[in-house]
Amino acid sequence: MSLLFAAEVDAPDLESLQRRVLAAEAAGYAFVTLPDDPLRGGIEAGVRAAFLARRTSRIGLAPALHTSTTEPFHLATQLASLDHASLGRAGWLVGATSDPAALATVGRTEVDPGEVRDVVDVARGLWDSWEDDAVIRDVATGRFLDPARVHHVRFEGERFSVVGPLITPRPPQGQVVVIGSAALGITDRLDVVVAEPDRLPARGGPLVFASVPVSYDVERLRGVADGVLLRDTGAALPPAPNPSTGGTLREALGLPRPENRHALARRHA
Repeated sequence: MSLLFAAEVDAPDLESLQRRVLAAEAAGYAFVTLPDDPLRGGIEAGVRAAFLARRTSRIGLAPALHTSTTEPFHLATQLASLDHASLGRAGWLVGATSDPAALATVGRTEVDPGEVRDVVDVARGLWDSWEDDAVIRDVATGRFLDPARVHHVRFEGERFSVVGPLITPRPPQGQVVVIGSAALGITDRLDVVVAEPDRLPARGGPLVFASVPVSYDVERLRGVADGVLLRDTGAALPPAPNPSTGGTLREALGLPRPENRHALARRHA
C-alpha cells in the first residue's frame, strides 16, 4: 500500500502560508500540520487554520494547540469549530510545551505529567456531548434541539475542571483527528502517532507516520509506517504517490467515523 503524505508547513505571513498549503493540497497531501510557539508571537496556529479552512478544499488542517497553555474547553471548541468550517477536515496536533517562559504566559511554572492525557480525554468527551441528531430545527414547535441528546461533561482535575456540554454541535467527523508525538506517552489516545524513523511504534493501533526531512528516502518506510510527515524546510514538496481525493480527513486517512458514546450506550442499555 502506498504511503500517505503529510507536511509540516510554516510561513512568515498568511499569504505565504496559504500558497504553501495550496501547493501541498495540489500535490495530494492528506493533511498539513501548523506549528505554534507561544513565545513567537504572531497569529496562533488555530486561527491560521481557521483562515485556511475556506481557502482550501481537500487537505486536512491540523494546528498545534498546546495542552499546557490553552484552556481545555476553549481548545475543544476551537477544534470543533474548525471541523465545521472546513467541512470535516480538522485535525489536532497535540502540543505540550514545558518551556518555562511559555508557561509563564499563562501564569504557570510546571506541567503535570498526566495533564496531556486528561485534556485529550476531556476534548473527546466534549466532542461527544452533542449526539449527531441533537439539532432538530423543528419550526412548527420552535424547538432547535433535543435536550435529551445533549450531555454534560463533568471533569475535576488538579489544574482544571470542565462542566459541559460543548457550545457547538458535534464535529462533522464525530471526533477531530488527534495527532501526536510518540514521546507524549498517550499513543492509546491518538488517531495518528508521529515518531522518528528509528523509533516507530508497531503498527496495529493508531496510524503510524514517520517524521522525516523532505530529502529523506521514504521508500525504506514501506511496510513499517502508514505515512510520512515531511518537516518543512522551505523546499518544494514532492507529489504524493497516493494522492488524497478529498472528503473528510478521516476518509482521507481511512479512519472510521466514531459512533457517539451516548448513543452507543443507550442502544446497548
